[in-house]
Amino acid sequence: MSKEIEIRTDTAGTLLKIVAAPNALLCAGDDIAIMESMKMEIPLQAPAAGFVAELFFEEGAMLEEDTVVARFVLS
Repeated sequence: MSKEIEIRTDTAGTLLKIVAAPNALLCAGDDIAIMESMKMEIPLQAPAAGFVAELFFEEGAMLEEDTVVARFVLS
């Protein structure tokens, strides 16, 4: 049985870029998406090996702190 993890924002900002394609295998530390907050780019990274099962927002979305951006499945 696969374990799912919610990928959340650490701070409020704009979802600048989605880096990982859904279902593409990622290693721990690989970028899933890039947030922009106060002119700083903040990566949202894979917590372990696995894949993004679902993205909940599109590029350009304004997000609040602690928003679930993606559903990640550990492999």
